[in-house]
Amino acid sequence: MKTPTISALTFTLLLIFSCSSSANAQEDFLQCLYEKFHNMISNVVYTPQNSSFSSVLLNSTWNLRYTTPSTPEPQVIITPEHESQIPPVILCARDNDMEIRIRSGGHDMEGGSFVSEVPFVILDMINFSQATVDAEAKTAWVGTGATLGILYYSIAEKSPTLAFPAGFCPTVGIGGHLSGGGYGALFRKYGFAADNVIDARIVDVNGRILDRKSMGEDLFWAIRGGGGASFGVIVSFKVQLVDVPEKVTVFNIHRTLQQNATQLIHRWQYIAPKFEKDLHLYINAGRTSYLTGENSSQDGRNISLGASFKAFYLGGVDRLLSLMQESFPELGVVREDCIEMRWIQSVLYFFGIPIDSPENLLNRTISKTYVKFKSNYVQAPIPANGIEGIWKFYYEKEGENSEVIMFPYGGRMAEIPESETPYPHRNSLFSLSVELFWHEEEAQNTDKYLSWSSRIYNYLTPYVENSPRASYYNYRDLDLGVNNPKGKTSYEQASIWGKKYFKNNFDRLVRVKTDVDPKNFFRNEQSFPPLDSRFTYVDED
Repeated sequence: MKTPTISALTFTLLLIFSCSSSANAQEDFLQCLYEKFHNMISNVVYTPQNSSFSSVLLNSTWNLRYTTPSTPEPQVIITPEHESQIPPVILCARDNDMEIRIRSGGHDMEGGSFVSEVPFVILDMINFSQATVDAEAKTAWVGTGATLGILYYSIAEKSPTLAFPAGFCPTVGIGGHLSGGGYGALFRKYGFAADNVIDARIVDVNGRILDRKSMGEDLFWAIRGGGGASFGVIVSFKVQLVDVPEKVTVFNIHRTLQQNATQLIHRWQYIAPKFEKDLHLYINAGRTSYLTGENSSQDGRNISLGASFKAFYLGGVDRLLSLMQESFPELGVVREDCIEMRWIQSVLYFFGIPIDSPENLLNRTISKTYVKFKSNYVQAPIPANGIEGIWKFYYEKEGENSEVIMFPYGGRMAEIPESETPYPHRNSLFSLSVELFWHEEEAQNTDKYLSWSSRIYNYLTPYVENSPRASYYNYRDLDLGVNNPKGKTSYEQASIWGKKYFKNNFDRLVRVKTDVDPKNFFRNEQSFPPLDSRFTYVDED
């Protein structure tokens, strides 16, 4: 349903909210838009008075922890259709003390793209979902409102031997994924998604639309791993596509504790980071029923636990079998375990959908659930007894829909300097993330699930990087620390969480923030604080 005209909206809001300061800000914001657009964008503006408001708000919301009755809602949602519509939104929000939250795919782990404690506007980039592929140049321009699935599908439509090194989940939004790093099956061969961004278009705090040349290399560096929401509104990325063979090989082998899963994981730590770049062998560990979808006993200690060893190889089955026999014979991989397929089919395979239906990648419907992620990095192999200690958490009720994910590093990742982009954790042995989900009927037990997540995180402390405790920015975790919701946040306070994500790169990110947004308009719970607030805005009309 289309929204009423902005002039009608402001009139209605004046009658209903005339005594509310936040309503006055909303009213002034809408009036500002009306004046700048001459009532030409009413079809992309949604307020709580609009019957479509709730559906637009919840459409791209993944984590149900941030959909409770007490969750703050935006005063306005705007879904721009062209980049020229974005500068006035920034300027009107800025001039009326309204925060902007920028939403791409809605997978933000902590709701940062659609929740704020102060009056705010959501700028939903869903209409920027096109991907334009130039197969001859091996490049693509993709809007930040697109999903990984849209990009993958668009590439495969043009060439079976081109790909892009990004994540496994096709419903993840381009904007957050690429600006925060982005890893997947190809990262040991080609690096992170952010490592393969070669240009971008961003709207800054003064409403200027900038590309790589006009924004400068410092800002371009910052938005390739440091997140975009601290610096402006990223509209699109130009990415470098990569070569893949016509056939890749995959397998997914599950081993239970009775089949020596603990010993296999322990051995994997010494092998997987040293494999050739063409092979990515990672682990999902937890309950067998969750990992395989098969029914297993849920009677106390009779719960079946284990690990799934998943391989993606840029080559044929014969070479993969040879590699596994040479380096990891304990896993017992046989030819029947392996499947040769096209790269685009492997994307579907690892997401668990039919491999001959690539059009499913265009479906951006999100399975809504309750979510908490914790991420870590490991520098030295975890001893076998340390691995055994992890299993005890999965006998508990809260571990039913959870998994430990271990991604081996090495390969191309180890060749890229830590300061090349904001993402610094390149010399890790592997990443170790604990992903926890629970269903709506368990909502009343949310505190128990969050406690379980914290307890396993604390248990891992002796085995993971702790100088400082390292975490992945795209797995946002507000437990690490937050900025002040109002007023200034000091460098020292922001460093508490910032150094965990970015190590020494945090300092450069703060300097870039100070240069491009010194008044700290683009802010959120974990945005970079500027060092100096002495600044006067200059509109670029």
